[in-house]
Amino acid sequence: MKRISLVNTAHDLIKNILHPGDIAIDATVGNGHDTLFLAEQVAPSGHVYGFDIQRAAIDSTREKFRHNRLQDCLTLIQASHADMAEKIPDQLHCNVKAIMFNLGYLPGGDKSVITQTDSTLTALTVASRILAVNGVITLLAYPGHPGGDLETDQVTNWCNQLDTRQFEVNTVYSTEHKDIAPRLLVIRKPY
Repeated sequence: MKRISLVNTAHDLIKNILHPGDIAIDATVGNGHDTLFLAEQVAPSGHVYGFDIQRAAIDSTREKFRHNRLQDCLTLIQASHADMAEKIPDQLHCNVKAIMFNLGYLPGGDKSVITQTDSTLTALTVASRILAVNGVITLLAYPGHPGGDLETDQVTNWCNQLDTRQFEVNTVYSTEHKDIAPRLLVIRKPY
């Protein structure tokens, strides 16, 4: 089976939903690739809020935006994604069109610093509450690294418990379905 890019799949889904003027969140900015993608979709009048606990991730992302017009569309927050409810202005709650999560560790960074299951579940609960109708949450999970298997299992269980009258959940695998294969969970709020 041919391997597909889950990042590209997430971007393709979001391209169909996000428009200039919309609000988006990158819950795990990492090196800023998804953050930049989101800003390109919502510019010039929309806004992206980016979260990461690591200063290196915030700095790397800020550098990506340093010399372009998109920096006006960006707020970077060095905090846990679990703090979204407090950090996103109240008037934007229920108006966020896309929220991206890319779990695991910072590529090129300290692999012992990983997203934590408890904060990820809290962040997903907040994300589901602040998401706009017709919005989407994409979540890339990597069970193949230490701690990633537990987080992936718990996130999958969380998704399976969502109210099907409010949310639709789909899973896309990068290759054939294997327990250690990376996966993209797509949570839509059509109602």
